[in-house]
Amino acid sequence: MDACIVIPARYASTRYPGKPLATLRGASGTPRSLIERSVMAARAAAGGAIPVFVATDDDRIEAEARRIGADVIRTSDTCRNGTERVAEAIARAGIAPEIVVNLQGDAPLTPPHFVTALIGALRADPSVGMATPALRCEAEVVENLLADRRAGRVGATTVVFGASRDALYFSKEVLPFTNGKGVVDGTVPVFHHVGVYAYRPAALAAYQAWAPGPLETLEGLEQLRFLENGHPVRVVEVTAPGAVFWELNNPSDVALIEGYLARTGQD
Repeated sequence: MDACIVIPARYASTRYPGKPLATLRGASGTPRSLIERSVMAARAAAGGAIPVFVATDDDRIEAEARRIGADVIRTSDTCRNGTERVAEAIARAGIAPEIVVNLQGDAPLTPPHFVTALIGALRADPSVGMATPALRCEAEVVENLLADRRAGRVGATTVVFGASRDALYFSKEVLPFTNGKGVVDGTVPVFHHVGVYAYRPAALAAYQAWAPGPLETLEGLEQLRFLENGHPVRVVEVTAPGAVFWELNNPSDVALIEGYLARTGQD
């Protein structure tokens, strides 16, 4: 198996219990569960050429995934984040793909080319053990993020990376420091990190062996475990003009996602 996509999904979300089973209506009013829409996004990225699996510890999510014809890998209820669940799923299923993509189960609006860009990055450079996408922000987006932080709200995750394109840090703060400006010397220097990941199996196995570090714990960002243990994370710059990337984190996000589906004609 050259590559596969795994969608980690759990029922016991603190902020939104049962989230994978929440219903989202498309442009025609057709109701589909979040896990169904996540599987649809994965299948669109895979183009029928890459296996798609749902990794879950819950009977209800498994039943819904099987209803829509998705393959399911059962995992334990002790996984602390999506990367741990994907790693456990691959180990339990006994499969050995060269590349494993983690498409998060609460991000049904992820453009398919984000996934293919990550797979392409790993195929092009055998030394890369993990990759994740980032978008250069528009000036207005940066200003909105800075306004959120001044108001005590947490906005998008940002990433800074070096000349090698390997990540230096991920944060829920707005990095790098711009002194309150969206544009610095004619350039917007802030990149929005999109939470999709592609790994080689060795990187996943290493992740499972490491304990969460202080930075991962403080930021609440699972990918920082790689950086805290000296494992490079390749940042792949992607573009998506006019697209949005709302995740379903709270019940109030349902209306935002449904509105976007309606405007873009997605059923």
